[in-house]
Amino acid sequence: MKNAGIGVIILIFGTFIFGSAFLGFAVIEDGEAGIRADFGRIADEPLGTGWHFYFRPVSWIERWNIKTQEIKETANVPSAEGLISTLDVSVLYNVPRENVTGVRKTIGRAYRETVLEPYIREAIRNTISGYNVKALYNEKSRKEISDKILEFLRSKLKSRGVEVQDVLMRDVRLPQAFAASIEAKLRTEQESLQKEFELVKAKKDAEIEVARAEGVAQSNRIIANSITEGYLRYRWIEGLQTNQMQVIYVPTEGNLPIMEALRLSEYAKNDRAWQADPANAGKK
Repeated sequence: MKNAGIGVIILIFGTFIFGSAFLGFAVIEDGEAGIRADFGRIADEPLGTGWHFYFRPVSWIERWNIKTQEIKETANVPSAEGLISTLDVSVLYNVPRENVTGVRKTIGRAYRETVLEPYIREAIRNTISGYNVKALYNEKSRKEISDKILEFLRSKLKSRGVEVQDVLMRDVRLPQAFAASIEAKLRTEQESLQKEFELVKAKKDAEIEVARAEGVAQSNRIIANSITEGYLRYRWIEGLQTNQMQVIYVPTEGNLPIMEALRLSEYAKNDRAWQADPANAGKK
């Protein structure tokens, strides 16, 4: 019995050592696919999620990420004029589950460095070379450039099992000379808009002054039309009643005030008397 117990322990220990040395297992999670090879031959069907055991000496299992991934590329590319611009581009891609074994067989694990990055660089160079540098400053043109890069990548990579989802232009750094000219143009346009605003404001101010002057003229016409002869006599009588010590001038038909006419007549009479008899004229 004692020897049998020792034998069981040795068997268990040996099995553990054998399993650790020759048996392996891989855990495939969500968003992953497994590729299994037996005696160097890759299976056509990918492994699904879960635990998978294999015999180490003759088999292996690789875990492949099939979720959406991003590759960032910074490229210095010439425009149609030969000016060098710097573009920061992001490409969103993935390898669908049904394509992982085909990509592994035809390209290998380093498919990103082997085909994806070179095609991205080629797409950027070929597309940008057909545009003037000012197109990179326009949002509509940049969207058009992104769409053309996306179309090029899909035409080259779809048949290879790589799915390109989208192309995003994160940043565009224009040539220094061109950027300075753009800024100068924007300043000129802003100054022009400011002058147009000032011109419109000056026209409105002039219209306001004209309207104010027309209002004053209209008011004066109304006042002038309202001053009649009867109104002036009324004001004269009112003045006689309330202003005892003031001189009141009343116009006559000869356009000479009555009070002033009487005063001049008195002066003329005294002057004639003085000339006739100066001594007596002074006594009067």
